[in-house]
Amino acid sequence: MGYADIKFSEGSKFLVTGAAGFIGSNLVEAILNLGYKVKGLDNFSTGKKENIELFIGNPRFELIEGDIRNFEICMDACLGVDFVLHQAAWGSVPRSIEMPLIYEEINIKGSLNMLEASRQNHVKKFVYASSSSVYGDEPNLPKREGREGNLLSPYALTKRVNEEYAKLYSKLFGLHTYGLRYFNVFGKRQNPNGAYAAVIPKFTSQILNDERPTINGDGLHSRDFTYIENVIEANLKACLASQEAAGEVYNIAYGGREYLIDVYKQLCNALGKNIEPIFGPERKGDVRHSNADISKAVAMLNYQPDWSFDKGILAAIKWYKENLVCLSQ
Repeated sequence: MGYADIKFSEGSKFLVTGAAGFIGSNLVEAILNLGYKVKGLDNFSTGKKENIELFIGNPRFELIEGDIRNFEICMDACLGVDFVLHQAAWGSVPRSIEMPLIYEEINIKGSLNMLEASRQNHVKKFVYASSSSVYGDEPNLPKREGREGNLLSPYALTKRVNEEYAKLYSKLFGLHTYGLRYFNVFGKRQNPNGAYAAVIPKFTSQILNDERPTINGDGLHSRDFTYIENVIEANLKACLASQEAAGEVYNIAYGGREYLIDVYKQLCNALGKNIEPIFGPERKGDVRHSNADISKAVAMLNYQPDWSFDKGILAAIKWYKENLVCLSQ
């Protein structure tokens, strides 16, 4: 269970793109704690320098400030690297509806640059972040790989294109690619601020500040909220996965289902607050229900998530209570 006992060859080197982001910085921290070398690539368009200050000065960490839209930077970043964990992207379904062109540039062209740079540098494994949004309007639960519906946003489209390119790179060039469809990841360092912030850190911050959060819709949307430690495990185990598992995509979640209104009430209870939320309009492009079948990842990646929503939310709340002042500045 977990990833603390995972072993790689001595001297293994990782590249984490989007290293200053929420997921990227947690991956960097985990790999450094395991004793391996990490390059971190970020242009700080959405990532925060505070997220990686802890690693600056570590002799096993190298920061490359650069943009994945620049192929030469991608080539430089991949030089001498065994494993690429590609997390760099612009997130947010509603923002992608407002700004589709930049999503095309960053999420598609940038990811293709990383695939090609990995191929030319003979990277052993290319593990990349996809999204549960690729399921679109497919109504059946749980969500299962190979059973996708119509896409509902440019963001979802970019992630689906990434998956198709990665499959081609496995088939045509023998680059071992592994796509991880994240389901609503949450945990430490997730930014609570801004119009496109994820619901758990945003609600937590607002409740702690005695503000009334707005729930988009009636609160009966459901999500498979996934604690960050499970995502770290999936990335590292994908780096050890078989060649037979390459060129595929995998649901990465806990396999649970939480309704937003219940999550909100749980946060209020845990924080000792009694604040009535505001119910606003539904967001464009939002999927109403999401719950993952993780059996493929369990079978092919040896993925064994042991952080339930209840366990993860307590850890996340503790971190936000201790760090909220810094994040609000």
